[in-house]
Amino acid sequence: MGMKIDSHQHFWMYTKEEYPWINEEMSLLKRDFLPNELEPLLNKIGFDGSIAVQARQCLEETRWLLGLSNKYSFIKGVVGWVDLCSNELKQQLDEFTANPLFKGVRHILQDEFEDQYMLKEQFQKGIKLLGDYGLPFDLLIYPRHIPYAVELVKKFPDQKFVLNHIGKPDIKHKVIMPWKEDIQRLAERDNTYVKISGLVTEADWNEWKEKDFKVYLDVVFDAFGPERVMVGSDWPVCTLSEDYAATIDIAVNYVNQYASKYEPHVLGGNCGKFYSI
Repeated sequence: MGMKIDSHQHFWMYTKEEYPWINEEMSLLKRDFLPNELEPLLNKIGFDGSIAVQARQCLEETRWLLGLSNKYSFIKGVVGWVDLCSNELKQQLDEFTANPLFKGVRHILQDEFEDQYMLKEQFQKGIKLLGDYGLPFDLLIYPRHIPYAVELVKKFPDQKFVLNHIGKPDIKHKVIMPWKEDIQRLAERDNTYVKISGLVTEADWNEWKEKDFKVYLDVVFDAFGPERVMVGSDWPVCTLSEDYAATIDIAVNYVNQYASKYEPHVLGGNCGKFYSI
């Protein structure tokens, strides 16, 4: 078995000004979350490492995450932020790709005022430049954005994309359509992967049962196939609903039950392939 990798987690040093999205309902996230806290959690479940993903849209955070990755060997890569609409994008990419642990880029599309932001000409120029550097792009979107994501990935068939948090369906209220149909359309593009992450925070935080996730995981595995699915925790955000090990176990238990021969792929191999680890 190859490396087991958590494909999606975050670090931060909390300030109210820099993390305004952490509201009172999420008050337990209003503190620092750093590598020395995550490392023993990974060790306890037998995972070899993780991918640290941006949580703020600033170059300073990307530099900080890369600095952490140089200090902690369990951080196998950083998905950072760059300004995809900037005329200085090339300089930003030149700076960050000097560090081999810079593995991809994410933009918080779900918070953009325009649902079609990803289809803006300047943004697409940025995506094209990512392709020149061989950098994949993480799609952080809500279900209403998935049709626009389908258009985007069609325009860039050689660019690798990965959908974060299975597109954030409303698991709490058991909403399946039109998310299911849009997921199936997105998965038709073989340059697109998906992360089984963020499930517990889209469910009822205090009342969910593991069976609540099966219908959504069935859709994802049927659409993408086990060769394009990767497990992620979304730690520490997942702790709003469940602890680290139990969050990962949702995906592990599903794979063991329904796709056991693909366990090495889903629990690490696909992530390693996607991010060139």
